[in-house]
Amino acid sequence: MKVAIRYFTRTGHTKKLVDAISEAIGVEALDITHPITEPVDILFLGNSVYVTKTGRDMRHFLQKVDPNLVGEVVNVSTAGILESSYKSLCNMCAKLGIKVSEREFHCPGEFNGLHKGKPDDDDARRAAAFAVEVVNSWEG
Repeated sequence: MKVAIRYFTRTGHTKKLVDAISEAIGVEALDITHPITEPVDILFLGNSVYVTKTGRDMRHFLQKVDPNLVGEVVNVSTAGILESSYKSLCNMCAKLGIKVSEREFHCPGEFNGLHKGKPDDDDARRAAAFAVEVVNSWEG
């Protein structure tokens, strides 16, 4: 099984989560300037909610992904106000022919004093455990 991790972050919140995932599953986390160039079964996609939807940079990255190279995307997200970027990501990927897993990891990110200190070390540990579970339960 082949796994990749890509992410976009403005604040470092999402990077904290994908770095924990990277360490837990032994796959390098790369930012979205690194395209998907070979087939992957699972693409952990670290992204955030910006103005109620998946950020523009992530949308541009996904538009360049060959859907034939990705088995499924697993959403890993942070947001200061909204619950998750999952719905926005699903809508965008559906238009692009990219499958999105029903499983996702989401936690709050600090925003204007809201959710101070988030994501914290416990959130990072939970993200890592989530990724291990996803990888270990993958049935392809």
